[in-house]
Amino acid sequence: KQWYQRRVAITAGDGRTIRYPDPDCKVHDTIKLDIESGKILDHIKFEPGNLAYITGGQNCGRIGIITHKEKHPGSFDIVHVKDSVGHSFATRLSNVFPIGKGKQAWISLPRGKGVRLSIAEERDRKLAAKAKEM
Repeated sequence: KQWYQRRVAITAGDGRTIRYPDPDCKVHDTIKLDIESGKILDHIKFEPGNLAYITGGQNCGRIGIITHKEKHPGSFDIVHVKDSVGHSFATRLSNVFPIGKGKQAWISLPRGKGVRLSIAEERDRKLAAKAKEM
């Protein structure tokens, strides 16, 4: 997002410039855009309690609720996220993308709902699937 004089435009991730956005939209928020009219229909604030998708780092592909954000002056800000199973993890602020208000997602979620299984859980799931086939 880029702010021009007195907050009159947003530059979106795909290069679009949206003139006169909602003044509640801040950096790192997600907007729902009507492509035909170019108007902002709704937005998701980057705040604790909202659903987020992790787009980079070791936790890439995971989905969870933002629990809190740590500010580290001179370094990367860290965001703590908790998935639906209860596992907590942390990642850089730039890797977090809000996808829903509260627990309600604006997009369809993948089969595993963005939960990463441990090695033992994944092994048990595969063995159960093989036993079911026989």
